[in-house]
Amino acid sequence: MKKSICIVGLGYIGLPTAVMFANHGHQVHGVDIQEPVVKKISNKELHIEENGLQEYLNEAIDSGMLTVSTTPQKADVFILAVPSPIKEDKTANLEYIRSAAKSIAPFVEKGNLVILESTVPPKTVQDIVIPELVPTGLEIGTDILVSHSPERVIPGRVFEELVSNDRIIGGVNKESARATSELYRSFVKGELHETDDTTAELVKVMENTYRDVNIAFANELAKIAETIDVDIWEAIRLANFHPRVNIHQPGPGVGGHCIAVDPWFLVELNPELAKLIHLSRKTNDGMPEYTAQMTADLLSALNVEQPKVAVLGLAFKGNIDDMRESPSLDVIEEMTQKGLIVSAYDPHIKTNNISVQTQDFEEAVKDASAVVVLTSHDAFKELDPAAVGELMKDKLLIDAKNCIDRSKWEDAGFRTHVLGNSKN
Repeated sequence: MKKSICIVGLGYIGLPTAVMFANHGHQVHGVDIQEPVVKKISNKELHIEENGLQEYLNEAIDSGMLTVSTTPQKADVFILAVPSPIKEDKTANLEYIRSAAKSIAPFVEKGNLVILESTVPPKTVQDIVIPELVPTGLEIGTDILVSHSPERVIPGRVFEELVSNDRIIGGVNKESARATSELYRSFVKGELHETDDTTAELVKVMENTYRDVNIAFANELAKIAETIDVDIWEAIRLANFHPRVNIHQPGPGVGGHCIAVDPWFLVELNPELAKLIHLSRKTNDGMPEYTAQMTADLLSALNVEQPKVAVLGLAFKGNIDDMRESPSLDVIEEMTQKGLIVSAYDPHIKTNNISVQTQDFEEAVKDASAVVVLTSHDAFKELDPAAVGELMKDKLLIDAKNCIDRSKWEDAGFRTHVLGNSKN
């Protein structure tokens, strides 16, 4: 049965979810508190980058199945897809969740379904969402069905994974879970696994914490490899041929709205028990300083005075425009503190977000002594090393993502170094 759906939050998850439901026959009203975002979407303009999103948005708007504004309206289903960041003290900021739940309360009626999609600490549905729905006077679980169904997608492949990935459906009771499964079945081809809301919250946080801990292990291995004449990327590749081993890849840090954030939810929940999780977070948060120091040491070995560094990549992941929790920003800050002159460039980020960012690639590399690759954009893999070298003062390539064909750069006269490879 087709539903009317009100989705609060039109960011990296909310907007793709809205257009998917709209293009599968549901009447969708999208809500975002940022008027410029609403105006852009109304004009079929994107404020985020995602493969296929423009085509999906055009279809949804042109068909009349998607409308947008800054305020909610009555609907059969309400979906909350707002941010759940961490504060400076690494505790969860749940005010966006609270505000979103409060904003829909005046519009909720008997028979409605409320779904929280945002990744959140366990007990958020019980402690934050439900209390904001209590003033409706409707009984939770009977008059109003409530559930948590966290997204499980990665930027760049959102639409593929919205359809194909299994989904966790956590209801406050079986009726809530069943109604939520029925709704998502309109486009999800993966399995729908029903459970309770708190278990679903924990599952999503567990998934991202597993990856964070695994990356921390890889980063520790990378540091060790630097001291014993080993290429850690080759060692990890060989180790992963073992049928029960899956070591992730090292790098300059961990970014994004999930992996760099969600483990802190568990640390906050029980710091005495989450010691491995906490150490992993600290390890990964320490990689920007490690990368900056590695760069400074390599330049010092070249006896370069007042070196300029061209940082390539500000997004936290290749081929996207998402800078949320990007380790590149921390690397740049650490480099600056170490006396390096930094110029940063990212072809996917069209507006300058930090003082050292430029939209001109040649300006970024001109008179630089080192190019430091922090994001695995395809555009960087396609650079002409000879042309880049002609603009630079010294020829040093530092690849923190192991994504560049070093032989091409070495043929052009560059010294090269890959994080975690002492055989450079």
